[in-house]
Amino acid sequence: MKKPNKELIFWLGALALGVVLGLLHVPAVNAVCDFIATVFTRLFQFLAVPTVALAIMTTLISFGRQRSTRKIFTHTLTYTLLTTFAAALVGLGLYLLISPEPIPVVGGQDVENSTTFYDHIVSVIPDNAVRPLLSGNILSILLIAIAFGLGIAFMPDSGRKDVLVKGIEGLQELFFILIRGLIKVLPLGIVAFAAQLAAQLSGGLILGSLGKWTAVILAGNLTQFFIVLPLFLLVRGINPLRVFKAMSPAVMMALFTKSSAATLPVTLSSAEERLGVNPKVSRFVLPICTTINMNGCAAFILVTSLFVMHCGGMDLSIWQMLLWTLVSVIAAVGNAGVPMGCFFLTVSLLTGIGAPVEVMGMILPIYTIVDMVETAENVWSDSCVCAMTDKDLKE
Repeated sequence: MKKPNKELIFWLGALALGVVLGLLHVPAVNAVCDFIATVFTRLFQFLAVPTVALAIMTTLISFGRQRSTRKIFTHTLTYTLLTTFAAALVGLGLYLLISPEPIPVVGGQDVENSTTFYDHIVSVIPDNAVRPLLSGNILSILLIAIAFGLGIAFMPDSGRKDVLVKGIEGLQELFFILIRGLIKVLPLGIVAFAAQLAAQLSGGLILGSLGKWTAVILAGNLTQFFIVLPLFLLVRGINPLRVFKAMSPAVMMALFTKSSAATLPVTLSSAEERLGVNPKVSRFVLPICTTINMNGCAAFILVTSLFVMHCGGMDLSIWQMLLWTLVSVIAAVGNAGVPMGCFFLTVSLLTGIGAPVEVMGMILPIYTIVDMVETAENVWSDSCVCAMTDKDLKE
């Protein structure tokens, strides 16, 4: 845990340095920071879409390998979808209640939104395998990735299938390496984005908007953590306090490591030795949940997408918000171990619709703290799904 703590201190130091540089209002410094922020934004856009598509494909391909334990998998997937949808809907409700004001984006453009809900749905259906990639239509790309992933999952086992799977997994690993490289130099981007944010503060409007956005995200996570997930356990006749007491070491480690995968050994140990879950269940459910059960991620994608689109002048109807809820859940389930996955997923969704992606740069300095809370919530949700699945199978 020392390395994540050092990284957090380093990132917070970069944030503080960026704020100081922005408040100095030196034109040359502002120009350099704007250039660096633009470069990082373009790199985010470059890596986001293929990474998300490959992550969804590999996740769905893995479904086809679980046929021998289909019953456990079915229960796990059901609870994962229910809790993830609940998290997204809580986020949507809080967003509508708190209503963060749009940030006045420098050089941004209003995005016209005259299409009907029917037109929006039809535009998602791809009529060409290449056009969605060239136009950056992320919803069509997600649909193609889902179709390809399920198609490969249900292909009969053969050498051809193995070649396809290895090729897709190899491409995914390549993009993971590129993302890890970008994350290593990310403090430089945080300095630039923080300086940009500090230099653009106008009468406290941006600070107030980001404060309300942060309040929606954190309130949604806390509501899911302390109210919604315990209610799921109570409905199944499970004592939430007993489960939390047993799984608290894993939840605390997730808070500081910001990684469900790194926390997995502690999560497994706590579930088996402290909660008394059958090892056959825990060793199957928890690794899958680490990959697909992303409650905090779904809420972050939905709330942040709505916020950024609002900043770009998009006035969404309730039906379009519900469509984005569905998209956020699908994207979160497909977030297969991508570093800073929620952030990249959100960038990818916003890239192809003309929304002002530069707002994501303003959000990035705050994302470090948000990521800690989201990861803790994800591990707590994994623990709840494991406990409910274990009870189902015992019954």
